[in-house]
Amino acid sequence: MRGNYRLIDKQPIKRLHRMRQIRRPGELRVSPKKGNIMKSSSKHWDTIFSNTEDSKLGWYEKDVSKTLELLNQIPEWESSTIFIPGAGTSLLIEELLSKGARLVLNDISIEALNLVRSRLNDKSRKIDWLCQDIAQPIQSAIPDVNIWIDRAVVHFLTDEDDINGYFKNVKSTLKAGGYAIFAEFSKTGAEKCAGLTLHRYSIEELSEKLGPPFKLVSHFDYTYINPYGDPRPYVYALYKKEN
Repeated sequence: MRGNYRLIDKQPIKRLHRMRQIRRPGELRVSPKKGNIMKSSSKHWDTIFSNTEDSKLGWYEKDVSKTLELLNQIPEWESSTIFIPGAGTSLLIEELLSKGARLVLNDISIEALNLVRSRLNDKSRKIDWLCQDIAQPIQSAIPDVNIWIDRAVVHFLTDEDDINGYFKNVKSTLKAGGYAIFAEFSKTGAEKCAGLTLHRYSIEELSEKLGPPFKLVSHFDYTYINPYGDPRPYVYALYKKEN
C-alpha cells in the first residue's frame, strides 16, 4: 500500500517521512511525491491556502445550490460515500455532512486539509482524508465510493498523462451504479485561474474522457460570479456509471 499515514487528533496534519504506520479511523493518507511535479504543485497550493482568506479565493462559493441541483437527481444520495477531489476549503463539505453523507476528502495541499479539519472540529469523524496528487493512482484503501464530485479541479490538469490518470481514478474508484458530478470552466471560460493555465471542457469532451459505461444524465451551463465580480462560465454535468 502506497502512502504515509497520520492520525488526525488535536494536532495539525503534517507530512510524515516514516514509511509504515498503523492505520486508524480518521487518518490522513499522504502519498509520496512523483518526481518534482507534486512538490511544486503542493507548494503552490499550500501558499495560496496559507495566505488567502477563503472568501477572497477566486473560486469561493458560499451558495452551493448548483451542485445540489445535480445531487438531488441522485436517489438517496444523503446515505452515500462521496469522494471530493481537490476539496480545498469548500463550504460544500459542511452541507454534505449535514445531510448525513460520508466523505473522502482529497487535496494536494495539506494546508487546505488542515484548515478544513480545524473548521469542522468533531464533525470530521465521518471523513476519510487523502492528501495526494489526484492525477496519480489511488493506492491507499478508501471506502467504496458512490458519488464523485469535482468542482473546478480537473481543469487544472493540462498534461495529457495527468488528465488520463485523473479519469482512470474516476473510473476505478466509483462503484457501478454510482454517479460523477463535474463543474469545470467551459470552452468560453477564462484561460487561467490561480496563476495557472487551464484545460477548459465541453460536455462532449467530458463524455469522451469518461467513455463507457458512463451515461450523461443531466447538464447545464452556469456563469459563476467570483468574489471580484468577474464572470466565470462553467459547464455542470451529472453522469451515471452503469453496471
